[in-house]
Amino acid sequence: MQNKLEPSWKNILDKELCKSYFKKLSKEIGLLYDTEVVYPTRENIFTAFKLCPFEQVKVVILGQDPYHGEGQAQGLSFSVPDGVRIPPSLQNIYQEIKNDLGIERAKSGNLERWANQGVLLLNATLTVTKEKPGSHQGIGWEEFTDAVIETISAQKEHVVFLLWGNFARLKASHIDPSKHLLLEAPHPSPLSARRGFFGCAHFSQTNAYLRKNNLKEILW
Repeated sequence: MQNKLEPSWKNILDKELCKSYFKKLSKEIGLLYDTEVVYPTRENIFTAFKLCPFEQVKVVILGQDPYHGEGQAQGLSFSVPDGVRIPPSLQNIYQEIKNDLGIERAKSGNLERWANQGVLLLNATLTVTKEKPGSHQGIGWEEFTDAVIETISAQKEHVVFLLWGNFARLKASHIDPSKHLLLEAPHPSPLSARRGFFGCAHFSQTNAYLRKNNLKEILW
């Protein structure tokens, strides 16, 4: 499985990929793909890394696990392929972008355009069994993605981490706030968006921070 990881990430995470838990995880994930319907497809497990190499990371948006419905997951948190109905949480993200920046809501839920600008769209768990949300939690993915976050924090500067919801906020302990910007809010889900996600202004704050540190803003 590690052979599918984008070269810059594979190089910087080399020691992590050699650990026993990751070897066990790789074997278990392989068996799951052989016996169940798992999302995203094997070739898309590490799409977030492929589209956003390590040296390009400017923003990290953390999700929980991939969409579990057919045709939705593509290896990017909150994103769905072109032509797929935009999920409610992403609709709310688009609404906040409109409220915050005055940008009209995108017609597609495909967020590859963000990834190509340096936004790492990372799920804490990178795979899921069809129609079983959370089914691949606790088998090793979280340890791997914690290491990803810690590596970004340690080896880069001036990265914006957008932590939406209690699950994402737990990851704050892996980030050095003296080097990076942490922005926290309730999850954009319809169940919680009105409790503080709407009005958080994270997108304008992100661009202001990037601009302050002489980094190119994100075209949301």
